[in-house]
Amino acid sequence: MRIIITALFLTVCFFNTHAQKKYDFKTHFETSKGFETATYEQTIAFYIELSEVYPEISIQEIGDTDSGKPLHIVTLNVDSQFDFSKIRKSKRILLINNGIHPGESDGVDATMMLFRDLVNGKIKAAKNTVIVTIPIYNVGGSLNRNSTTRTNQNGPKDYGFRGNARNYDLNRDFIKCDTKNAEAFAKIFHLVKPDVFIDNHVSNGADYQYTLTHLFTQHNKLGGDLGHYIHTEMRPKLEEKLKAKNWDITPYVNVFNSVPEKGFSQFMDYPRYSTGYTALFNTLGMMVETHMLKPYKQRVEGTYELMKSMIEITEEQGDKISTLRKNANHTQSKKTYTLNWEIDTTKSTTLNFKGFEAETIKSDITGFDRLKYDRTKPFTKNVIYQNYFKPNLEIDIPTAYIIPQGWHRVIELLKLNAVEMQTLKNDTTLTVESYKIEDYKTRQQAYEGHYPHYNVSVALKTENIRFRKGDYLIKTNQPSFRYIIETLEPQAPDSFFIWNFFDTILQQKEGFSPYVWEDKAKELLSNNEPLKMAFETKKQNDKAFANNWYAQLDWLHKQSENYEKAHLQYPVYRIN
Repeated sequence: MRIIITALFLTVCFFNTHAQKKYDFKTHFETSKGFETATYEQTIAFYIELSEVYPEISIQEIGDTDSGKPLHIVTLNVDSQFDFSKIRKSKRILLINNGIHPGESDGVDATMMLFRDLVNGKIKAAKNTVIVTIPIYNVGGSLNRNSTTRTNQNGPKDYGFRGNARNYDLNRDFIKCDTKNAEAFAKIFHLVKPDVFIDNHVSNGADYQYTLTHLFTQHNKLGGDLGHYIHTEMRPKLEEKLKAKNWDITPYVNVFNSVPEKGFSQFMDYPRYSTGYTALFNTLGMMVETHMLKPYKQRVEGTYELMKSMIEITEEQGDKISTLRKNANHTQSKKTYTLNWEIDTTKSTTLNFKGFEAETIKSDITGFDRLKYDRTKPFTKNVIYQNYFKPNLEIDIPTAYIIPQGWHRVIELLKLNAVEMQTLKNDTTLTVESYKIEDYKTRQQAYEGHYPHYNVSVALKTENIRFRKGDYLIKTNQPSFRYIIETLEPQAPDSFFIWNFFDTILQQKEGFSPYVWEDKAKELLSNNEPLKMAFETKKQNDKAFANNWYAQLDWLHKQSENYEKAHLQYPVYRIN
């Protein structure tokens, strides 16, 4: 009998201990008293255990990463419904991305606590908002832990590395999509179709009093009623809610090698960045940028409160958000599209900015001037914030684009991003607008696996082109309209052309031997008086040309029918 009682006692103790572990859900961040961040394994295990106890939570593997490990999403829905096609009919969806830069781990720990506190009743559950998180996006970087590479950062004790398993910065990869991570993110994004998006980061660049800064997608670029809403309602409402909780917040301090009180501009989030990418599909996006010099515990707590406040806004203004997005996703009616932007110097916002006095002193190391902040001298000053942008490059929107089927990687990415397209049923001759690349510059230093182009200029002409059966026709009148324009227009700042997808057209494949072409060029000039006059004029007006015999022969070759049409011919065509 004593043996049976003892066995029962041990069994009860075991289950009580197990239950306590299950229902306690203390994060590694909390047990370390705010000095450490959870590892990848601890993070995934936390959410698995949470989902086993609470039916409101689901964890799924979706897609692969360069690390060899899968990407996860964790979904919290009070109705325990995890079919997103059904969720979207009645609720808003908030997507939170963490660990894109694993050394910036604040969001990883804050989101774990947020999910736990939402399901255990510590904070009010969201009835009309479904919350989805990617627990750690850069899995490879998270596994590559150290305690030294975040030179400017105050904690945690150790953390992941910025580059992923192939050393890509994933927050530059949303358009070029060189990584399995980015492909998996696109699958997740188009499955979830979030109304609101938060990407959690840690800032750099200057010293100031704030723990929290925000980086909303640029409102002029987002455009229309949606851009007006994020600028005049969502952002102010978030600032107001955080202030009521004694959490001051300011726009991301876009300053390097200067001081904030001299003024600064809003960061322009082009489509290579997370919020720039999500904006292409009319998702209201923001980055959280906590201040790297503040204690880690404080940064995590601030991130927690910010996400909590954004959930409140989504709950309170959900119907409005849905209406604005629905209207923005409807058939676009504009005739022009802005490809690039510049600061509008006629407009600005004045911030009541809380900073620290700084001075320029002599460096003890180099002997040259250096910047030194004095935290014993806080100030509050009016600072000019340039957060209005205006177009500096616009194009007419075509009815459709045509892409020859041979450009399969481009076509794969378009399909991955929910672009609707159809193939030509027969060989067909169409009247199209075509671009000739007139000029471009190329970066001389490698940037995220590429040597991107810039300062692209093009010549546009109308011509008849014969296309083959199986070539792709892509109409612009569709929900992925902005993604299509931003990737297929060669002058767009993150176009496929900029990212080297079409570099084979930049190399001339056929040429000439001068001793053969000399005689043919002479015949060409004798039979074409206007060309002869243009040739002589160029020699008179261009000294370098006049002194370069090969340049002269090459120029004439390019004016002849022998010059290949594929050279510098952009292989994506426009239909109006």
